[in-house]
Amino acid sequence: FLATLTYDTLRFEYEDFPETKEPVWILGRKYSVFTEKDEILLDVTSRLWFTYRKNFPAIGGTGPTSDTGWGCMLRCGQMIFAQALVCRHLGREWRWMKGKRQTDNYFNVLNAFIDKKDSYYSIHQIAQMGVGEGKSIGQWYGPNTVAQVLKKLATFDTWSSLAVHIAMDNTVVMEEIRRLCQSNFPCAGAAACPSVESNVLYNGYPEDVGVRDRLSLWKPLVLLIPLRLGLTEINEAYIETLKHCFMMPQSLGVIGGKPNSAHYFIGYVGEELIYLDPHTTQPAVEPGDSGCLADESFHCQHPPCRMSIAELDPSIAVGFFCNTEGDFNDWCQQIRKMSLVRGALPMFELVERQPSHFSNPDVLNLTPDSSDADRLERFFDSEDEDFEILSL
Repeated sequence: FLATLTYDTLRFEYEDFPETKEPVWILGRKYSVFTEKDEILLDVTSRLWFTYRKNFPAIGGTGPTSDTGWGCMLRCGQMIFAQALVCRHLGREWRWMKGKRQTDNYFNVLNAFIDKKDSYYSIHQIAQMGVGEGKSIGQWYGPNTVAQVLKKLATFDTWSSLAVHIAMDNTVVMEEIRRLCQSNFPCAGAAACPSVESNVLYNGYPEDVGVRDRLSLWKPLVLLIPLRLGLTEINEAYIETLKHCFMMPQSLGVIGGKPNSAHYFIGYVGEELIYLDPHTTQPAVEPGDSGCLADESFHCQHPPCRMSIAELDPSIAVGFFCNTEGDFNDWCQQIRKMSLVRGALPMFELVERQPSHFSNPDVLNLTPDSSDADRLERFFDSEDEDFEILSL
């Protein structure tokens, strides 16, 4: 197991789960600390953990060879998207165990994120695609920017054949999602993007892969919702709603953190969020001749970090995965029920059709409705780079 001194030093600072009667929620699964601690840790360890890396091939040929200090949100974006690919190809119940032989699909998912220019969701692809979003290579991203970039990169991933929707303006439009997921045509914008170099060894999927999926009636949905839940700190009225998102079986978790320090939140216990921290620098890993690689450094093998929900920066993106249309319909029902919970302020609206004031469902409209003063709190923060207008 290749680990740096930084990793070995940090691992002893993590606290075990508290002895509490409160349930532990991890990406839609409920656990008891007293009777299921091993299951909790196995679930956490099975998530793909992406951290800073060093000594990878230079980004763009002449750029950085490490993302230490600037790539934490990019790594969090990789983690939330990797969870979608795990659900898509391996299933939510899949578990990773040290020394256990894994399937080809597992290595196909992992190889899609390896630090090489020809991996679909590599740090190289994210950083270079971000230039089109106004982010120079080496510049820190926010949740919204990384979501926009991942959406563009997913158009090249024909193996996964995902429909990626980013719900802007705090509104999820069901009609838009159904149109996207029921389409048999490539996602809009794919033709405008440069082709991605492929490599049979690292992204080696059969040529006919995805044909059956393209002909199906529903493309698996990755739904990302960038939100601002306060001005400088999270509004307490959103906390119960945020917790509920981790209880949904469709949950992909949340990317966010503290100012300029991103984390991937995968659950909660009591008033604390549970997260994977990318702020550990490890050596880059090269795949072997067979396409397999030493994968232990991609799994967090110590108790995960925790932080008070009240410390969360209000700028986040919450993610969900709906493999089938039934999953999406169930998700919509849960969101409607959540809006009825007393004392829980909805983080976003769920509507059937596009509101008339929308000019484009994927462009953030910063003009608040005069009848909805609450939008001022959520969006009017001129210093927040994440809520710039991003055109696809």
